[in-house]
Amino acid sequence: MNILAELRALDRQQRAAFYASFLSWTLDAFDFFLLVFVFKAIAGDFHTQVANVAVATMLTLIFRPVGALLFGWLADRYGRHPVLMANVLLFSLLELASAFAPSLHVLFICRALFGIAMGGVWGVGSSLVMETIPASSRGVVSGILQEGYALGYLLAALVYGLFFQYIGWRGMFIVGVAPALLVFYIAYQVKESPSWQQARQRRVRPGLFSSLRHNWKIFLYVIVLMTAFNFFSHGTQDFYPTFLQTQRHLSVHQVSALAIVANVGAIIGGVWFGSLSQKIGRRRTIIIAALLALPVIPLWAFSTTPLLLALGAFFIQVAVQGAWGVVPAHLNELSPAEIRATFPGFAAQLGNLFASSNQLIQPRLAASHGGNYALALALVAGITAIVLVVITACGRESRESVFAQASL
Repeated sequence: MNILAELRALDRQQRAAFYASFLSWTLDAFDFFLLVFVFKAIAGDFHTQVANVAVATMLTLIFRPVGALLFGWLADRYGRHPVLMANVLLFSLLELASAFAPSLHVLFICRALFGIAMGGVWGVGSSLVMETIPASSRGVVSGILQEGYALGYLLAALVYGLFFQYIGWRGMFIVGVAPALLVFYIAYQVKESPSWQQARQRRVRPGLFSSLRHNWKIFLYVIVLMTAFNFFSHGTQDFYPTFLQTQRHLSVHQVSALAIVANVGAIIGGVWFGSLSQKIGRRRTIIIAALLALPVIPLWAFSTTPLLLALGAFFIQVAVQGAWGVVPAHLNELSPAEIRATFPGFAAQLGNLFASSNQLIQPRLAASHGGNYALALALVAGITAIVLVVITACGRESRESVFAQASL
């Protein structure tokens, strides 16, 4: 599995599509995760509890399916390229608007609208790159593409560690407008998906709802699968900084460092397991990665020293994001061809919607046990890992599916 060789084998058009999709998802995740580092600071400014501020993240997750459906439909009808640009510009401007929220309720509105913009990026970007690259590169590219999410979290941790004490939470959101610059690269370097161009030449008009009705069984299965996946990721990520701040009493720099360590593990896990899935299959890879999380949970959640916490953070995210590294390829391969920009993203974001309840479950579970975030994190991660294994084992995969794309 020579990852660098796989990437070098891509031609200029394929690399541009990959870079655009990867960076869009990275910067989208960067803007999303800036919020999780400043729950406590926002709660202090608005004189409320952390659990109340976490509703802002829940609203983002709830509205992401709206964006996935809207922008996915637009991308299937008008092309992946222009819609991806619109997505990036919109979520960047809404991140900036969050910096000027005068109240918690206005912040809620900004984060809900941000969720609509964010919801479109993953589905549109993944369809663009998966329809452009060779089928043999899907596993490797899937792993790298998905770990743009972890890289975004890592960048948010860096900004938090370096600048938070100087610019505060509002300044963090102002920094979050930077991804808007990516629009220029997408506009001038990225070409439209060959698959979409061929469909347009054949005058294929995607019948969104008729296609979803015709494929309702696989659509329902993917929603259930992605609900488990999103509990797995958000359950190990969103309240991890709060756990370190309030229960382990670590400093800003220590929290930043541990988040960086965790996301280095996530990137390694996602890329390695994504590549492995090309050889042993998507489902088998997901199951192996999810099972590997179970023995790591005690080290990750219940350690008390920074070194052991760092080891736990690294290995839990190797497992969690190792499983996630398979998802872009797996969902695009399961998708009906005529709605490939809509199906993966919409199903994934509906899973996000159902998993958004974790934003209430973990802080309330912790509060009911005397502020024990370690217990809340461990319970959600352990239960979800087992559920994910069972759901994945009951599904199917289409690793050998052929996309209508140019022979590149």
